[in-house]
Parts: sequence; C-alpha cells; structure tokens
Amino acid sequence: MTPEITVLTLSGLLQIVQFAIYSVIARRQVGNRTALGPRDTAIELTGTAGRAQRAMNNHFEGLILFTIAVVVTTHAGSSAFTAACAWAYLIARVFYVPAYLFGWVPWRSLIWMVGLVATALMLLAALV
Repeated sequence: MTPEITVLTLSGLLQIVQFAIYSVIARRQVGNRTALGPRDTAIELTGTAGRAQRAMNNHFEGLILFTIAVVVTTHAGSSAFTAACAWAYLIARVFYVPAYLFGWVPWRSLIWMVGLVATALMLLAALV
C-alpha cells in the first residue's frame, strides 16, 4: 500500500470519528426522540453541534478532492513529495476538527488552506 493510500484510509477513519463526534453533540442538543426520529423536517443545529456538523461536511467535501489526488498520484507514481503532501493533508484535517469546534479564528481557515494546498500540490505533481 502506498503512503497516499494509507493516508486516504486514515482520512476515512477520521471521517467516522467526526461523524461520531457530531452525532453525540447533536443528540445532546436535540434530544434522543428527535435524533432517533424520521427527520421529516430539517433540524437546525446551533453552537458546537452546528459547527461539528459543518466540520464533518467540510471533510466530506475535502475528501472528494483528496481521493482524486490519491488516485491519480498512485497511478502516476508515488513519491516522497506526494507522500509528504498526503500526510500534511491528514494532519491539517485532524487539527481542523478542534479548530472548527472551538472557533479558532483565523487558525481554522489557515489549517483548511494547508489541506487544500497539499491536495493541489499532489494533483500538480501527478501531472509532471
């Protein structure tokens, strides 16, 4: 398994951890009955629960681009540079969770940018 595939696997596990964090915090806000209900109407989460939901959704969005980067990098050939970029992405995503949950301004945006730039560099490296 290439380092990039390993990091992609760990990123998938991070998504599961974020989903668990979101689920626990959201359930505390809306209660068990609502959390277990059919959700026929939209539930607006606020505060930490809303931030946990948005952080989780943001990781889904970033994970799409990162997955593309890992696929093309793996196909084009893994390198120490692309492996370092993959690890930078994962480390940024790990730090992004508390940055979003606790509202670290401007750190949250800077951490997000590290992950995006790492992904973009992987894509560019696959082209050259």
